[in-house]
Amino acid sequence: MTLTLRSSASFINLKDSTKSQKTPGDYFSGALCFAQTKPSCRIRVMIRNSVQEAQLSFSKSKVSMLEGYRRSEKPEQLHALSGGHSMENDARVPVFVMLPLDTVMHGGNLNNPRAMKASLMALKSAGVEEVMVDAWWGLVEKDGPLRYNWEGYAELVQMVQKHGLKLQVVMSFHQCGGNVGDSCSIPLPPWVLEEIRKNPELVYTDRSGRRNPEYISLGCDSLSVLRGRTPIQVYSDYMRSFRDRFRNFLGDVIVEIQVGMGPCGELRYPSYPESNGTWSFSGIGEFQCYDKYMRTSLQAAAEAIGKRDWGTSGPHDCGQYNQFPEDTGFFCRDGTWNSEYAEFFLEWYSGKLLEHGDRILLAARGIFQGTDAKLSTKVAGIHWHYRTSSHAAELTAGYYNTRHRDGYLPIARMMGRHGVVFKFTCMEMKDGEQPGNANSSPEGLVQQVKMATRSAGIELAGENALERYDASAYGQVLETSRSTGNGLCAFTYLRMNKKLFEEENWRHLVHFIKSIVRRWSRHRAFRV
Repeated sequence: MTLTLRSSASFINLKDSTKSQKTPGDYFSGALCFAQTKPSCRIRVMIRNSVQEAQLSFSKSKVSMLEGYRRSEKPEQLHALSGGHSMENDARVPVFVMLPLDTVMHGGNLNNPRAMKASLMALKSAGVEEVMVDAWWGLVEKDGPLRYNWEGYAELVQMVQKHGLKLQVVMSFHQCGGNVGDSCSIPLPPWVLEEIRKNPELVYTDRSGRRNPEYISLGCDSLSVLRGRTPIQVYSDYMRSFRDRFRNFLGDVIVEIQVGMGPCGELRYPSYPESNGTWSFSGIGEFQCYDKYMRTSLQAAAEAIGKRDWGTSGPHDCGQYNQFPEDTGFFCRDGTWNSEYAEFFLEWYSGKLLEHGDRILLAARGIFQGTDAKLSTKVAGIHWHYRTSSHAAELTAGYYNTRHRDGYLPIARMMGRHGVVFKFTCMEMKDGEQPGNANSSPEGLVQQVKMATRSAGIELAGENALERYDASAYGQVLETSRSTGNGLCAFTYLRMNKKLFEEENWRHLVHFIKSIVRRWSRHRAFRV
């Protein structure tokens, strides 16, 4: 997570329906209420007229907008991402919108279908091509091992198909709650929590012994700790059940599967947990390698190179969650992060994360092979302390990225072996907007990731990290999509809520969707 505001905001209540001048926010106020009453005839007419107006506006301005770009800019002469791919002219980058976190409720039902129908209708009118939804492990396999309830998601899939949209589904094996914008709570399945209660070592643990129940520790990936199954087997069975339930929609309506790999669905350690005030921006975070399974692995790695003492624990001088690099002996400018011991530890720590991603993607690729759906996975945009030598916040999250080392190229290459889309945030952020003491550079970080994915020959998709509605943020995404390095194959907007449909915010979104184009060589991710 990049301080990602995953605001649910649920849906929208009926307000201000008597205004003399209607805006998108007005008709969504009527459409997106939780009240289980049928929208009035007047509201239905408002929705229909607004959608038609938006469609007409979009159609008229699309050609002139693209022509304007062609007149004002010279095409970038980018090398092909891999041999044999020809250059492609301007093409709009598909934009899809994250649905609320509580799109499916705890009972397994779709949350307010009437509201969702109106929402999808309007998004389609604005030029949105896809929407994204989290398929929560804690909801679907809630009733017991191998007992899956996909009914709420099945209703959503059919609704998305009816409105001519496509769907991206996130295999969300993490809990919802405890991070920025997590406005609802969806824990791991109750039977999993019971196993954690009996064996607390199943979850990530910091040096002080704090347990984090967001996600099962990767240290036990291959151990039968979940009622006779390994975590990788549990994730595989879940994805296989999804594939079997939605086989007829995969590749047609469901065009992408984002495979969750850690907290917030991202390939990382939970090094900066916000729950209970443990961490706040822009602290360096802490290493999460103190459950018994991770400690056993570290000890084995140290003994394998004849350095038994190096396997007793993580670095002892790496500070606490809310300290800065210069407050520590490990992360400071001339600290021990650049020592022989640190190289061993950070190689092991980041390597375990890569192995975890590789295991899950290997399983996912086998399960979804032949479905014609793309696979993707998400990497956190940890931009704070990026300007320092050690890149402390990235190191604690599992990204071995320093002034002397590229930590994102190995991740991109691992994904490339499976033909997976690399999803990344920070796309809307500017360096000048960040607090000075954070030593932050989201622009530099994004540029590094663009070059890493280009070098690895894989597709890059973007997201906004924080909830933004202003023209400046959209403009930064457009600038990022055209800058040197890999172009964007898609962009995900975070997130559908009431504020999005306010008049000015809606206008900015529609303009952005019409404007975002890509100039890059055609290089599709494998369709499995």
